[in-house]
Amino acid sequence: MDQTAAISKPPCVSTLRDRLTVPVLAFGGILMAVMQTVVVPLLPDLPRLTGASAGTVSWMVTATLLSGAVLTPVLGQAGDMYGKRRVLMSALGLMTLGSVVCALTSDIGVLIAARTLSGAAAAVVPLSISILRDELPPERRGSAVALMSATVGTGAALGLPLAAVIVQYANWHTMFWVTSALGVAGVTLVWWAVRESPVRQPGRFDVSGTLGLAVGLVCLLLGVSQGGQWGWGSARVVGLFAGALVVLALWCRQQLRTKEPLVDLRLVAEPRVGLSHVAALLAGFAFYANTLVTAQLVQAPTATGYGLGLSIVATGLCLLPSGVVMLLLSPVSARISAARGPRVTLALGAAVIAAGYAVRIADSRDLWMIITGATIVATGTTLAYSALPTLILRAVPAEQTASANGVNVLMRTIGQAGSSAAVAAVLVHHTGWVGGAPVPTLHGYQVAFATAGVVALGAAAAALCIPGDPAQAVTERPERTGDSPRGARDEAMEGA
Repeated sequence: MDQTAAISKPPCVSTLRDRLTVPVLAFGGILMAVMQTVVVPLLPDLPRLTGASAGTVSWMVTATLLSGAVLTPVLGQAGDMYGKRRVLMSALGLMTLGSVVCALTSDIGVLIAARTLSGAAAAVVPLSISILRDELPPERRGSAVALMSATVGTGAALGLPLAAVIVQYANWHTMFWVTSALGVAGVTLVWWAVRESPVRQPGRFDVSGTLGLAVGLVCLLLGVSQGGQWGWGSARVVGLFAGALVVLALWCRQQLRTKEPLVDLRLVAEPRVGLSHVAALLAGFAFYANTLVTAQLVQAPTATGYGLGLSIVATGLCLLPSGVVMLLLSPVSARISAARGPRVTLALGAAVIAAGYAVRIADSRDLWMIITGATIVATGTTLAYSALPTLILRAVPAEQTASANGVNVLMRTIGQAGSSAAVAAVLVHHTGWVGGAPVPTLHGYQVAFATAGVVALGAAAAALCIPGDPAQAVTERPERTGDSPRGARDEAMEGA
């Protein structure tokens, strides 16, 4: 009897863990997005709380952006080579450590360094999507990947009101203690519920390629993110862009010559992969403008004639429907991709984003129309973001899924950085005076909406140019039992 109990217990535990794999990974994705958003409500008060200038405080956001952009493809490659679960736990661990440090200090230098650590969480989504490909059967893979992609918007929509409420009613360090506890829970759940995939990419880690990519991306994104503040024609910004051009050109040459590159540029050059990356960059630009402009628009003073004068808490609640819609629509996106193909889903999503911005241009004075337009944009983003990883999974070998999705997320990040810079430039150019203070005009917001809408149409065009899926795509073709890691385990059990 004892032997029977000993034999029957592990399958029960295994089944429970298998059922929780997708929810646990989705929790990690939401946590990553929350961690990137929670600092936003603090920015106006941090100069007073830390004794630093507003320009220095802005590095709380910039440092996270830069480290996330650099570490996403690097950790993706490390996951493919050394184990995706192991690297995923490391990324969540660095995020949690950064949050703990933020909770313990008010020194702006230490806070910026801690936020740099938290940037490692940007790799959570591509690593999780790669794990889902390795561990789930084909019939469950599409919906799980769509859900994982939706966590980016859901977490951002949840993070802003959560942080705003904590900042308004408690000490600001409490916010970081809360995120630290959530981070510990995320690491623990991944350790317990997620299996380590046996799918590995053999070879040695490309250290020189990693350093080259890091330097090139830092120069590029630093120039983009600080161009508005330093001046687009200033020596610093021009020097950063020139440095990025030279370093990335040399990096591409090195990647093409090395036998085991960090990023397989020959694979990127294939239309199915390269055009997916282009669409990701444009979709990232179009999506991010929605959050940036909506938050500023509803908080604008009522004296402007269009502003609603809402608090940061009310602003977060205005964005909450968008996050809920992204979560609920992820299964719909998966069904469209299964029926029509992910490139059709991507093109449809980009077109819906453009339609949402048309609504924003038509009416940005009434709160219900603002929420409606923002929700339509979120609907399109759900379709587009869920289709992108599916396109990548179908186009690359199984042992390169984490690194390839990492590059795709990197392109979205670059698009978001470009969106932030473009929106700032547009609003600065279209400024009026209210109560002796410069305030963006309604026309400026409409120009920003129009810019994002045109970029979304560009993403739709790029999607339609992606070659059609093969007759038997990776996510749909019947797999022999031994083709997947779980199938290999089943065969081993049968042989035993």
